[in-house]
Amino acid sequence: MKTYVLPYLNKKGRTISALVFIFFLFGINSIWSQEATTTINLTLADVLSIEPGSVANGGTVDFQYDNVSDYNSEKTTTVPNSLIITFSKPFDLKVKANGENFENGSNVIPVDVLTIRRNESSQLTGVSAPVVLSTQDQVLITGADRGSKLNLDLDYIIPQARSSSTDILGKPAGIYTQKVTYTLTAI
Repeated sequence: MKTYVLPYLNKKGRTISALVFIFFLFGINSIWSQEATTTINLTLADVLSIEPGSVANGGTVDFQYDNVSDYNSEKTTTVPNSLIITFSKPFDLKVKANGENFENGSNVIPVDVLTIRRNESSQLTGVSAPVVLSTQDQVLITGADRGSKLNLDLDYIIPQARSSSTDILGKPAGIYTQKVTYTLTAI
Protein backbone atom coordinates (compact mmCIF):
# COMPACT_ATOMS: atom_id res chain seq x y z
CA MET A 1 0.00 0.00 0.00
CA LYS A 2 1.41 3.29 -1.04
CA THR A 3 0.86 6.50 0.80
CA TYR A 4 0.77 9.61 -1.25
CA VAL A 5 1.84 12.75 0.47
CA LEU A 6 1.54 16.05 -1.08
CA PRO A 7 5.07 17.23 -1.48
CA TYR A 8 4.50 20.65 0.01
CA LEU A 9 2.69 19.46 3.17
CA ASN A 10 4.64 17.75 5.83
CA LYS A 11 3.06 15.81 8.67
CA LYS A 12 2.65 18.95 10.83
CA GLY A 13 1.09 20.84 7.91
CA ARG A 14 -1.36 18.05 7.20
CA THR A 15 -2.48 18.03 10.82
CA ILE A 16 -3.07 21.76 10.80
CA SER A 17 -4.88 21.51 7.48
CA ALA A 18 -7.11 18.71 8.82
CA LEU A 19 -7.89 20.69 11.97
CA VAL A 20 -8.74 23.80 9.96
CA PHE A 21 -10.97 21.73 7.69
CA ILE A 22 -12.80 20.12 10.68
CA PHE A 23 -13.05 23.50 12.37
CA PHE A 24 -14.48 24.95 9.18
CA LEU A 25 -17.07 22.19 8.84
CA PHE A 26 -18.26 22.15 12.40
CA GLY A 27 -17.44 25.38 14.07
CA ILE A 28 -17.19 28.31 11.74
CA ASN A 29 -20.88 29.14 11.94
CA SER A 30 -20.77 29.45 15.71
CA ILE A 31 -17.86 31.86 15.48
CA TRP A 32 -19.52 34.04 12.84
CA SER A 33 -23.11 34.14 14.23
CA GLN A 34 -24.80 35.45 17.32
CA GLU A 35 -28.29 35.18 18.77
CA ALA A 36 -30.61 37.60 20.51
CA THR A 37 -33.94 36.79 22.16
CA THR A 38 -36.87 39.19 22.34
CA THR A 39 -40.02 38.87 24.46
CA ILE A 40 -43.27 39.72 22.70
CA ASN A 41 -46.21 40.77 24.92
CA LEU A 42 -49.82 40.87 23.81
CA THR A 43 -51.77 43.08 26.19
CA LEU A 44 -55.49 42.36 25.85
CA ALA A 45 -58.44 44.31 27.16
CA ASP A 46 -62.03 43.14 27.28
CA VAL A 47 -64.06 44.73 24.53
CA LEU A 48 -67.75 45.33 24.24
CA SER A 49 -69.21 46.97 21.20
CA ILE A 50 -72.47 47.48 19.43
CA GLU A 51 -71.10 48.54 16.06
CA PRO A 52 -72.17 51.87 14.53
CA GLY A 53 -73.66 50.04 11.52
CA SER A 54 -76.32 48.44 13.74
CA VAL A 55 -79.85 49.36 12.67
CA ALA A 56 -80.92 49.54 16.33
CA ASN A 57 -78.34 52.30 16.81
CA GLY A 58 -80.68 55.17 15.93
CA GLY A 59 -82.82 53.25 13.43
CA THR A 60 -86.58 52.74 13.34
CA VAL A 61 -88.96 49.82 12.98
CA ASP A 62 -92.26 50.63 11.28
CA PHE A 63 -95.62 48.87 11.38
CA GLN A 64 -98.41 50.00 9.04
CA TYR A 65 -102.09 49.43 9.83
CA ASP A 66 -103.93 50.64 6.75
CA ASN A 67 -106.91 48.29 6.36
CA VAL A 68 -109.09 45.63 7.98
CA SER A 69 -106.71 42.85 6.96
CA ASP A 70 -103.83 44.56 8.80
CA TYR A 71 -105.80 44.69 12.07
CA ASN A 72 -106.91 41.06 11.69
CA SER A 73 -103.50 39.48 11.12
CA GLU A 74 -100.18 39.05 12.84
CA LYS A 75 -97.53 41.46 11.60
CA THR A 76 -93.82 40.67 11.65
CA THR A 77 -91.08 43.08 10.67
CA THR A 78 -87.66 41.45 10.30
CA VAL A 79 -84.73 43.83 10.68
CA PRO A 80 -81.40 42.47 9.37
CA ASN A 81 -78.33 43.66 11.28
CA SER A 82 -80.45 45.01 14.10
CA LEU A 83 -77.34 44.69 16.22
CA ILE A 84 -73.78 44.01 15.09
CA ILE A 85 -71.83 42.94 18.15
CA THR A 86 -68.15 42.49 18.99
CA PHE A 87 -67.47 41.08 22.44
CA SER A 88 -64.40 39.36 23.90
CA LYS A 89 -66.32 37.31 26.49
CA PRO A 90 -69.59 35.38 26.56
CA PHE A 91 -72.51 37.71 27.22
CA ASP A 92 -76.25 38.18 27.70
CA LEU A 93 -78.37 40.56 25.64
CA LYS A 94 -81.24 42.31 27.40
CA VAL A 95 -84.00 44.48 26.02
CA LYS A 96 -86.47 46.94 27.55
CA ALA A 97 -88.82 49.73 26.55
CA ASN A 98 -87.95 53.22 27.76
CA GLY A 99 -91.57 53.86 28.69
CA GLU A 100 -94.79 51.98 29.41
CA ASN A 101 -96.57 53.00 26.21
CA PHE A 102 -96.17 53.81 22.55
CA GLU A 103 -97.25 57.46 22.56
CA ASN A 104 -98.98 59.83 20.17
CA GLY A 105 -99.63 62.95 22.23
CA SER A 106 -102.04 61.89 24.96
CA ASN A 107 -103.00 58.71 23.08
CA VAL A 108 -101.19 55.55 24.13
CA ILE A 109 -100.76 51.89 23.20
CA PRO A 110 -99.14 49.60 25.82
CA VAL A 111 -95.63 48.40 24.87
CA ASP A 112 -96.55 44.79 25.65
CA VAL A 113 -98.35 44.54 22.28
CA LEU A 114 -94.88 43.99 20.78
CA THR A 115 -92.82 40.79 20.94
CA ILE A 116 -89.13 40.71 19.95
CA ARG A 117 -87.27 37.52 18.98
CA ARG A 118 -84.02 36.47 17.34
CA ASN A 119 -84.43 35.67 13.66
CA GLU A 120 -82.98 32.34 12.47
CA SER A 121 -80.64 34.15 10.06
CA SER A 122 -78.61 35.62 12.95
CA GLN A 123 -74.95 34.72 13.49
CA LEU A 124 -75.20 35.30 17.23
CA THR A 125 -75.27 32.09 19.27
CA GLY A 126 -76.75 31.48 22.70
CA VAL A 127 -80.13 30.52 24.06
CA SER A 128 -82.94 32.84 23.09
CA ALA A 129 -86.62 33.17 23.75
CA PRO A 130 -89.11 35.72 22.47
CA VAL A 131 -89.59 38.69 24.79
CA VAL A 132 -92.86 40.52 25.29
CA LEU A 133 -91.69 44.11 25.58
CA SER A 134 -91.87 45.82 28.98
CA THR A 135 -90.01 48.51 30.90
CA GLN A 136 -88.04 45.82 32.76
CA ASP A 137 -84.75 44.48 31.39
CA GLN A 138 -85.49 41.04 29.96
CA VAL A 139 -82.95 38.57 28.62
CA LEU A 140 -83.42 38.15 24.89
CA ILE A 141 -80.31 35.97 24.44
CA THR A 142 -78.31 34.30 27.20
CA GLY A 143 -74.86 32.74 26.92
CA ALA A 144 -74.00 34.30 23.56
CA ASP A 145 -70.44 33.39 22.65
CA ARG A 146 -67.72 35.94 22.03
CA GLY A 147 -67.03 37.02 18.51
CA SER A 148 -66.30 39.88 16.17
CA LYS A 149 -68.94 41.71 14.18
CA LEU A 150 -71.65 39.11 14.76
CA ASN A 151 -74.97 40.13 13.29
CA LEU A 152 -78.23 39.78 15.16
CA ASP A 153 -81.31 39.92 12.97
CA LEU A 154 -84.47 40.58 14.97
CA ASP A 155 -88.15 39.94 14.34
CA TYR A 156 -90.55 42.50 15.78
CA ILE A 157 -94.02 40.95 16.07
CA ILE A 158 -97.47 42.29 16.86
CA PRO A 159 -99.79 39.28 17.24
CA GLN A 160 -103.27 39.39 15.70
CA ALA A 161 -104.80 39.03 19.16
CA ARG A 162 -103.24 42.38 20.14
CA SER A 163 -103.77 44.29 16.87
CA SER A 164 -107.48 43.37 16.78
CA SER A 165 -107.95 44.24 20.47
CA THR A 166 -108.74 47.65 21.93
CA ASP A 167 -105.02 47.99 22.68
CA ILE A 168 -104.58 49.05 19.02
CA LEU A 169 -107.96 48.85 17.25
CA GLY A 170 -110.00 52.03 17.68
CA LYS A 171 -107.09 54.26 18.67
CA PRO A 172 -106.87 57.64 16.91
CA ALA A 173 -104.87 57.61 13.65
CA GLY A 174 -101.25 58.72 13.90
CA ILE A 175 -97.75 57.53 14.66
CA TYR A 176 -97.23 55.98 18.11
CA THR A 177 -93.61 55.95 19.26
CA GLN A 178 -91.46 54.44 22.01
CA LYS A 179 -87.71 53.81 22.26
CA VAL A 180 -86.23 50.40 23.02
CA THR A 181 -82.84 49.89 24.71
CA TYR A 182 -80.57 46.88 24.19
CA THR A 183 -77.91 46.10 26.82
CA LEU A 184 -74.94 43.71 26.59
CA THR A 185 -73.68 42.25 29.87
CA ALA A 186 -70.65 39.98 30.34
CA ILE A 187 -71.38 36.68 32.09
